[in-house]
Amino acid sequence: MAAGNQLVLMTKGRERAEEAECPLCNLPLPLDEEQSMFKVCCMKLVCNGYSLASRKRGMRDCPFCRTPTPDEGQGLAMIQKRVDAGDPVAILHLGSSYHYGQHSLEKDVARAFELYERATELGVKDAHYNLGVLYHEGTDVTDVEKDSAKAICHWEAAAMRGHVQARFNLGFEGGRAGNRDIALQHFLIGVNLGDQDSLGIVKKIFMRSGIGSYVKVS
Repeated sequence: MAAGNQLVLMTKGRERAEEAECPLCNLPLPLDEEQSMFKVCCMKLVCNGYSLASRKRGMRDCPFCRTPTPDEGQGLAMIQKRVDAGDPVAILHLGSSYHYGQHSLEKDVARAFELYERATELGVKDAHYNLGVLYHEGTDVTDVEKDSAKAICHWEAAAMRGHVQARFNLGFEGGRAGNRDIALQHFLIGVNLGDQDSLGIVKKIFMRSGIGSYVKVS
């Protein structure tokens, strides 16, 4: 990467984006995806803490828009309706649904790839991250050959929008390529974003344990 582009990469994405906050309690969403829940009725990601508090008050519907909890078929219809309207978050979520076979859909990585590409055109950082993972792993299903350069390109786009896991992966890729100063900068940004994995790596670096070869892609 050219020096100028590297500077942009290191100056952007140093803070979590507005969409990384729970729309109800206005606190940063947990980085652990299992501690929040995506609501297909309103395309909002809500922290489990607020959802639990709502249930304790006897509320069983969506804590954000008060829509009753849909079944699988209703949920898919809600997502598709928002996709048809061009909602970038819905496009990403439908892609994930095909990628992992959710909402009663058969797993279809090729369809997921198409939807991820469409979402990246609308600036969705998670779509860039997911495409980076697909390029990093390679898949015969979509005729996508393993391409580390394309994977890094997508992770860079995601990282500059505040994507924590993408920043983490760039740190490892930098260390793997021998660019340890660059890798450390990525990990330090990750620490500022609240990533405990990055913090653990930084501790190891300062303890002179070196940088490993594992890349977090899940």
